[in-house]
Amino acid sequence: MGETRRDFIKKSAFATVGLVAAASMPISAKSYSRILGANDRVIVGLVGFSDRAKNSLVPPFMGYSERLNFEIKGVSDIWNRRRNEAVEFFKSKYNKDVVTYLNNDELYNDKDIDAVIISTADFQHAMHAIEAAKNKKDAYVEKPFAETMEDNRNALKAVKDSGIILQIGSQRRSGSNYHAANEFIKSGKFGDIKMVEMSWNVNQPGRWRRPDLVSTIKQTDVDWKRYLLNRPFEEWDPRKYVEYRLFWPYSSGIPGQWMSHQIDTVHWFSGYNFPRSVSANGGIYMWNDGRKNFDAMTAVFDYGPDDDLNKGFQVVYSSRMFNSAGGVKEIYYSNGGELNLDTNKVTANGGLIEQFAKDMNMKSNRLVDLDLSANAPKAITDANTGSDPMTSAHMLNWMESVRDRKTPHGPVEVGYYHSVANIMTTAALHTKKFIQYDKNNQEVLADGKVFKY
Repeated sequence: MGETRRDFIKKSAFATVGLVAAASMPISAKSYSRILGANDRVIVGLVGFSDRAKNSLVPPFMGYSERLNFEIKGVSDIWNRRRNEAVEFFKSKYNKDVVTYLNNDELYNDKDIDAVIISTADFQHAMHAIEAAKNKKDAYVEKPFAETMEDNRNALKAVKDSGIILQIGSQRRSGSNYHAANEFIKSGKFGDIKMVEMSWNVNQPGRWRRPDLVSTIKQTDVDWKRYLLNRPFEEWDPRKYVEYRLFWPYSSGIPGQWMSHQIDTVHWFSGYNFPRSVSANGGIYMWNDGRKNFDAMTAVFDYGPDDDLNKGFQVVYSSRMFNSAGGVKEIYYSNGGELNLDTNKVTANGGLIEQFAKDMNMKSNRLVDLDLSANAPKAITDANTGSDPMTSAHMLNWMESVRDRKTPHGPVEVGYYHSVANIMTTAALHTKKFIQYDKNNQEVLADGKVFKY
């Protein structure tokens, strides 16, 4: 009589195929879906009611939930304000009642929960992914995946060992124009990548600042000790709770928030999972407001095969938070031209022209113009969910993967390797040393010594 409906269904299904002994074992959200069929509802818990969750993740989920038979049952957040906001949000926007959990222990004790959407502070993503893996719950996890190699290693192993479906929130992986770019490069028509230029520039003084919230939050409103997780203990600081993106070791700032998206496309398009080396510098040049993470930085990456240093390419990444000129850009260069993911055009810009090719007894090498938008795969999403198309498509892909158990566009390895690049960049910024990655020991090295945050 104490069993939930879901427990009863699971045990009945296992008994049908002679697996009664396994009925009490935790299993992934839909590992039994092939037995039960596609009609069993997937019950989801939201871990962290952040602005990102409210504005970008929940809308597409709700847009597809009826068709795919998913439901958000409740929200776990250690801040009482966010729990109250979640109840009000779901009631006013979707006329839906949700339960609230004081923390993730309460959430995972709810036997109805099949899967989770994790949208918490940057440094918590890996630890919360480990929690989901240990509880055998499929997970959509916001980026960055991890901010230290210890967290990165542990989370990768936990997810791989568990067999859960995990989608890292690198939504470019579900962008139709990015799929078109990847296919064009992989076809060989672009030629070898020789250089990549990336930038992310804003001029928003309030970016990552929340002075009103900082002035109103009290330590009694949150579970500060649980918030810190495995970070060194320090006394309550409302800025490090509300404005965590400005403070290491709670966030790397620019690398984790922005660069993680863009450097992931380099790994995807090139087939190289991590750089051979990184050098970087930066500083707090404008916003001297007590923050610890830089408001401007530049990093230079070297990518290529370990066994041939004469092959490969360079990536230059720059970002500033006090002048928005140039905006966000990602441009790939070959000898024949450029692939520009701002304009979504492949052009012969900068390609080798006949005049200079003759000087070296070479032939001109000029790309043919191509509109990536026009040649992109058919849109993956067909619903107006209120979120940007890439995030909407990425959420849909995760939900479908939970159903069919196929690998999603952004599996755990994607998060692991963008985190390697991020952590290498953080190490370069903090130490000003030459940074490499030891793939055998899964460690980031600064001048040959293991980087410890």
